[in-house]
Amino acid sequence: MRSFWNGSVSFGLVNIPIKLYTATSSNDIKFNYLHSLCHTPIKYKKTCPTCNKEITEEEIVRGYEFQRSQYVIIDEADFEAIAPEKSRSIDILDFVRLQDIDPVYFHRTYYLEPVETSVKAYHLLKEAMLQRQQIAIAKIVIRSRENLAAIRVYGPGLALETMYYPDEIRAIEALSIITAEPTINDRELDMAMTLIDNLSTNFVPERYRDEYQATLTKIIEQKIVGERIVPAPAQPTTGKVIDLMAALEASVQATKTKDAERVVPEAADQGKTTIKRRRPAKTEEIG
Repeated sequence: MRSFWNGSVSFGLVNIPIKLYTATSSNDIKFNYLHSLCHTPIKYKKTCPTCNKEITEEEIVRGYEFQRSQYVIIDEADFEAIAPEKSRSIDILDFVRLQDIDPVYFHRTYYLEPVETSVKAYHLLKEAMLQRQQIAIAKIVIRSRENLAAIRVYGPGLALETMYYPDEIRAIEALSIITAEPTINDRELDMAMTLIDNLSTNFVPERYRDEYQATLTKIIEQKIVGERIVPAPAQPTTGKVIDLMAALEASVQATKTKDAERVVPEAADQGKTTIKRRRPAKTEEIG
């Protein structure tokens, strides 16, 4: 793994130099858009309709439209002037309980690694957070934008989660249908809770597999060798459940032996494919 950002975590008057690494990657299969007639890859050109010519990246600037067709230009110097001293610092503001933060606030995960001179301070912070069962709320500048973030203990080290600000979270109350709750009788509720009990288990990530990607990979492999693809039979769908109790009872019956049937797939069997995947897109840089 290669770090893509160096900076420090400010913990009171303690400064902990760290390196930042992306914690996740996408396994999505990448496709090119082709012309349907000749299968030539489509090219996307950036053009100026006023000058009637193709332009380069060096000719592009960022503008904010404050009135229709009127823009104010914001350049890199303007962004740097906002928070030049914070661009390489992760400033801890508060400590809170992880369970007090709804997952809707979390955006992207990064790993924090100390440099050799800050190993003790790094692990001191980690151990103190473990003992107090708290996580840190911090600010970090990402691509000239100040982001809210959470620093938490993850395995043997620390992870940083970028977060949405409250005004970036849409209100679920805007969905009018879910705010009008129907009457639920006790038998229906008991049956639903029994269904939950039958499906309850410990979270084992290896148990879950991306079936769609596996099926798509198989189709690609079949097409490469010229095999005929047989469409899967259409599944009947209905707009509503005709008999809720009957559906619940059937579900409970079907899940009675669920635990005995559950098998955790071997790690070596995960994501086997002969398809050559492209490297994931370059992650966003910080700073």
